[in-house]
Amino acid sequence: MLKVEEQQPVEFSSALIEKFDEIVKRYPEGKQKSALLPILHLVQAEYGWVSVPAMDKVAAYLDIQDIEVYEVASFYTMYFLKPQGKYVLEVCRTGPCCLVGAEKIMNHIESKLGVKENEVTADGLFSWRGVECMAACGYGPVLQIGPEYTFYENLNEQKVDKLIEDLRKK
Repeated sequence: MLKVEEQQPVEFSSALIEKFDEIVKRYPEGKQKSALLPILHLVQAEYGWVSVPAMDKVAAYLDIQDIEVYEVASFYTMYFLKPQGKYVLEVCRTGPCCLVGAEKIMNHIESKLGVKENEVTADGLFSWRGVECMAACGYGPVLQIGPEYTFYENLNEQKVDKLIEDLRKK
């Protein structure tokens, strides 16, 4: 992860702040912390990840402690705490998927893309990671591709190659 002092300051646009305001209005007065998850989703959609300066700004906006934002953002795997590729390939790595080849798929992705887990390809298009259960045990190995979170099942190396090539053409 980038060191805090290396991360650039963040200024949220007025349009983004308006979206924050709309979310906060959904919750009772004094319970603005309830808006934290959807606001972090908006920040990640805007910047591609959630940096420490962005988390600090969210904390200030919600009038909560910085650590409260860090705890949430670091707990949920859906928030990226460092820059990711345009497409994030997430492979289920739990037992049932591993029994039918998930580890082989992850090794293949690493080899095909030339980057290790949580790294970004030189062209900025791809990153990948193993994730916990995707609730598709009967269809493994499975993966999803963000940011659209399209889901693919019964994978093999050839299917993964086709997915990667199709994404390169987008």
